[in-house]
Amino acid sequence: MTQNYHTLRWVGDALGTLRMIDQTLLPEVCVEIETPTVEEVLEAIRMLRVRGAPAIGVAAAWGVVLGTQVVRDGSRADFDSRLKEVSDYLAGSRPTAGNLFWALDRLKAVASGVPSESAEQIHERLFAEAAAIQSEDEEMCRAIGEHGSQLLKSGMGVLTHCNAGGLATAGDGTALSVMFAAAAAGKQLQVYADETRPLLQGARLTAWELQQRNINVTVICDSMAAQVMKEGRIQAVITGADRIVANGDVANKIGTYGVALLAQAHSIPFYVAAPSSTFDLSLTNGNEIPIEQRAHEEVTAGFGQRTVPDGVAVYNPAFDVTPARLIAAIVTERGIIESPTTEAVAAHFSK
Repeated sequence: MTQNYHTLRWVGDALGTLRMIDQTLLPEVCVEIETPTVEEVLEAIRMLRVRGAPAIGVAAAWGVVLGTQVVRDGSRADFDSRLKEVSDYLAGSRPTAGNLFWALDRLKAVASGVPSESAEQIHERLFAEAAAIQSEDEEMCRAIGEHGSQLLKSGMGVLTHCNAGGLATAGDGTALSVMFAAAAAGKQLQVYADETRPLLQGARLTAWELQQRNINVTVICDSMAAQVMKEGRIQAVITGADRIVANGDVANKIGTYGVALLAQAHSIPFYVAAPSSTFDLSLTNGNEIPIEQRAHEEVTAGFGQRTVPDGVAVYNPAFDVTPARLIAAIVTERGIIESPTTEAVAAHFSK
């Protein structure tokens, strides 16, 4: 069964609009919303209507196209000024997501590469580049699935954390694309999805996606992972990533580091699946990755129900960093980096 929904899609020509699934309403309702302005794209990213590093990158690229529509008939100087303004504006939305900055840099490079062209010509180029970013992400997801499926055998129990499926990308996902490809090859898997508190992306989104594709899935609370591993139900762990740095350290949804430690304690391989666009080779190790802090209300009153006494302090980092020493392999569209190190990551990208 193939994916029958579009996480985000552009409608029309360069003066068109962006549509996306509002992921805050899943799994009860699958609704597409329109985001015709850069301000609405930023709000969608910040409020997690669209989420997952690759999908954020694609949404930001389209956000640049939307934000510069109003100056495409003006002077090139005005266009360049607006492009910088829009790019800086979007860059402040989710500081940990590597694909966000990768996509914005690509679009700015397109404009700076042709200084003599008109505003309208540059806007058309940005439109084409955003479309290319989305198309490339779809293809990278497919390739990640093909490479990663080699790591899974029929009959395995596989644990995943947060959501790294089609809802987090423009294609079939990263971690979930591995499972989709394995299932397409006839392998029978039993997937365990951590709830992923505080916003339950695993329970709400991963379980929904796997159910859509007829793959066996069981949701567990985050605190149950150790017991499920101890019972011998898990033979592999695979997650996505929001940023990967030069030495192979991985930033991903909060709780991933804990899962990696549990996997090591139970001698279970821990895998990460991500496109090359998620790598930030300008950072040498995970200590340099900025960690987004989110609103206290996500913990104290998630989904409208207060669960923490009023006035109690809350600490709510959205991500943590898993050191490379805990990672058995990183799967990209280029292949598999086994036992990632600075040298192994560099060799992977020099192919």
